[in-house]
Amino acid sequence: MLKISYYSVDLIQIIIGTALMAAGTAFFMLPNKLSTGGFSGIATIFYYLFNTNMGITILILNIPLFAIACFKIGLNFLSKAIIGTVLLSMFIDLFVKFGVVTNDRLLASIYGGIITGLGTSMVLKANASTGGSDLLAVIIKKFRPYFRTGNLIMIIDSTIVILNVITFKQLEIALYSGISIYIMGKVIDVFLEGIHFAKIVYIISDRNEDISKKINNEIGRGTTLLYGRGMYKGEDRNVLLCVASRNEIGQITQIIKRIDRHAFTIISNAREVFGKGFKQN
Repeated sequence: MLKISYYSVDLIQIIIGTALMAAGTAFFMLPNKLSTGGFSGIATIFYYLFNTNMGITILILNIPLFAIACFKIGLNFLSKAIIGTVLLSMFIDLFVKFGVVTNDRLLASIYGGIITGLGTSMVLKANASTGGSDLLAVIIKKFRPYFRTGNLIMIIDSTIVILNVITFKQLEIALYSGISIYIMGKVIDVFLEGIHFAKIVYIISDRNEDISKKINNEIGRGTTLLYGRGMYKGEDRNVLLCVASRNEIGQITQIIKRIDRHAFTIISNAREVFGKGFKQN
């Protein structure tokens, strides 16, 4: 029963996600000959050159990828991928009939990228696919899990956009499509990997204890003492570790300067942080 419930939630996400992807394509990208890549980009070429049905073209192009996914990913994912691809094709063919939202290519590239990125994210979040570049990205991640989904999709889609430029002989298409692809990739990364960005602060100082107390008392952030060794002189050095939100970094650096102006400080990004004081699992 629980498994059916989870599948129902995934199905709802797939429906909403494919509707958003189709809206971004039909209302913004396709009327302006723009492309976010994927098989919809290839289908756009066929649409303008041969007046073919875009939805059916996408379905046909995806058949080889479905065959690979069946062996490499599994039937459960494949079933969702087929559902997603069919729904996307149906929604595109439906929305094309409603007309154009804007003929301004800059607006089309921005809003098309945002809406398509949101839709793609929802589909991927449901462990599904609509074929094309996002399905190919999922297959690649099975072999190279450390690759970021957004970056993979951007690389694949950029290659397909080049085909659009060659076909329509308009460099402007690539420039505007590049904006869409970049925005779409960033939206996907934020949606899939989280918006709870934080900062990691490493502090090397002779007054770590004083700095730690001040950070705890004034900001309410805990710190952790790490043991290290300076390889240049071969001396043992303590390193203070603190994880804080972005708006707390200014206060932390001021505390460090007040206590030890010669402290060595490193600040880096943390994609997501779980636990007390941050997002809870």
